[in-house]
Amino acid sequence: MGVVNVTPDSFSDGGEWFEPAAAVAHGRRLRAEGADILDVGGESTRPGAARVPVEDELARVLPVIEALARDGAVVSVDTTRAVVAERAVASGARLVNDVSGGLADPRMAEVVARTGVAYVCMHWRGHADVMDSLEVYDDVVADVRDELAARMVDLRAAGVRAEQIVLDPGLGFSKAGTANWPLLSHLGTLRTLGRPVLVGASRKRFLGHLLAGPDGVLAPPAARDAATAAVSTLAAAAGAWCVRVHAVQATADAVRVVAAWDGARAVDSTAGPVSTQDETVQEAFGDDEGSTT
Repeated sequence: MGVVNVTPDSFSDGGEWFEPAAAVAHGRRLRAEGADILDVGGESTRPGAARVPVEDELARVLPVIEALARDGAVVSVDTTRAVVAERAVASGARLVNDVSGGLADPRMAEVVARTGVAYVCMHWRGHADVMDSLEVYDDVVADVRDELAARMVDLRAAGVRAEQIVLDPGLGFSKAGTANWPLLSHLGTLRTLGRPVLVGASRKRFLGHLLAGPDGVLAPPAARDAATAAVSTLAAAAGAWCVRVHAVQATADAVRVVAAWDGARAVDSTAGPVSTQDETVQEAFGDDEGSTT
């Protein structure tokens, strides 16, 4: 999943693709580099970010989604607002990537259920301006698993089918530093919930901490791409269904390596596939082989 930020203030590349024409061209480049999905967002969720008016978010994302969908790209919309999700789906988006898991807008579940699109439900505890204060866990892996399980119960009660749901542990959201590593190293625990898992580690703060210099200064976002590719490789090997990244080429190559490795391993009848997809997720992305995207 390649990131197309149509924002002036995203933590990694804010402003670079803010104009619709630039964002469309960027999406096309990412697709050419190997992105299977283009994730278009019009509101930054970086730590401390303020919300933007819904009219601004719509104006940013809809022209980009329409253009990329006309190209034949599989497009997702990165939004927490039901009205944006609904308009985006009408414009050609085939997936809603909601970092709030439906908690930010009580209408989101109804829109997802009615449209039938695939839906990324991320672990979330609060908006960007307060999320760092909510990093309190007894056991981060168990807590995230249980909170995602509760979100699934609520989504199902609202009419969302299980096969529409993709889960995301929400790396960096109410998890500023070391809490992210246990989640990555225990992706299998999240997979016990029975749904595909999306991993979004690209250029995030915890990688900046890992790569900090002797003076303690965090590595800048653009210097975190090699570490992102490493995380993508390990996530794919651990059974992640998809990885969300800013720089596609290195991660696409890394995931191909994992696919080849797993293909050779599959010759052994005792070795299962890396990951599986079903129904709505299959239909949305046209991949019936169950391989990591």
